[in-house]
Amino acid sequence: MKVRRSVLYMPAANARALEKAKSIDADAFIFDLEDAVAPDAKETARAQAVAAAASGDYRGAEITIRCNGLDTPWGAADLAAVAASGASAVVIPKVGSTEELDAVSAALDTAGAPVGMTIWAMIETPTAILDVREIAAHSLVDCLVLGTNDLYRELRAPMVAGRHPLLPHLATTLLAGREAGVSVLDGVYNDVRDPDGFLTEATQGFEMGFDGKTLIHPSQVEPTNTLWAPDDDEVAHARAVIDAFTEAEAEGRGVVTVDGRMIENLHVEMAKRTLAIAAAIR
Repeated sequence: MKVRRSVLYMPAANARALEKAKSIDADAFIFDLEDAVAPDAKETARAQAVAAAASGDYRGAEITIRCNGLDTPWGAADLAAVAASGASAVVIPKVGSTEELDAVSAALDTAGAPVGMTIWAMIETPTAILDVREIAAHSLVDCLVLGTNDLYRELRAPMVAGRHPLLPHLATTLLAGREAGVSVLDGVYNDVRDPDGFLTEATQGFEMGFDGKTLIHPSQVEPTNTLWAPDDDEVAHARAVIDAFTEAEAEGRGVVTVDGRMIENLHVEMAKRTLAIAAAIR
C-alpha cells in the first residue's frame, strides 16, 4: 500500500526549497516545472528536479515531477528528462482525454522510461470531470490529482468556505478513482496563514474519502499526516473487529458484535484496511 496522505508541491526552480524538502516529513513530493516556474527558469527547474529525484535524499518519500503540457515548448523535453530521473511518476496538468495520456505514455516509452513509472493525472477542467472514468482507467494512471483552483476558474464559481460549488465534481472524481482502483488526492488550500480553515477543508476531504491532500506549504504537512493516520483507538478497534469475527467463524456463529454493534464482512474489510494503513505509515 502506498501512503499518500501529504503530497507537497515544491517549485523546482528554487534550489533552497528542494534542499529544505529533504527534512520535511511529507509522504510524497511534486517537484513542479509548470505553474510555479517562470518561462525563463524552465530549463533550470528541469535540471534541478531531475537531480533531486535521482539523489535518493528524501527519506524514502515518493518523488514525482509535474511537467509542462506537451502542447507547450517545454513539455517534450520535460517528459524525456523525467523518464530518466528516477521519479516514480510524472504529473500531467490539465488532462482532458485518454488520447493525451497515450501521447504522454508514448513519449515516456521513446525516452526509455522504466517499467513501473506511472502517470498522475490532474483533474482541473470541465472536460476532465466529464471524462474522468476513462482517464482513471488508463493503464498508466496511478493517481488522480484535483486541481481545485483551476476548477473554480473554469466553472466561474467563487472560492467559498465549504467548497459547495465543487462538491459534485470532487465526488465524481472520487467515484472514478475508486472504480479504477487508483489513488485520489484532494486539491490545495491557498491561505497558509489560516491553519483552522485548512484543517476544516482537509477534514472534509478526509471524510469524503480522499487518500490525501496536495499541499503548498510545509506547515500543512503535520496536520495532514495526523488526520489521515489511524490513531491508537482506531487500530485497537480494528484488531478487535478482526479477532471477534475470526472467533465467531471458528465457532460457527453467524452474528458478531463488538462494543454493542453488529459486525459484517464489510466491517472486517474496513478494519483490515485500517491496519494496513497503520502498518504502511510505520
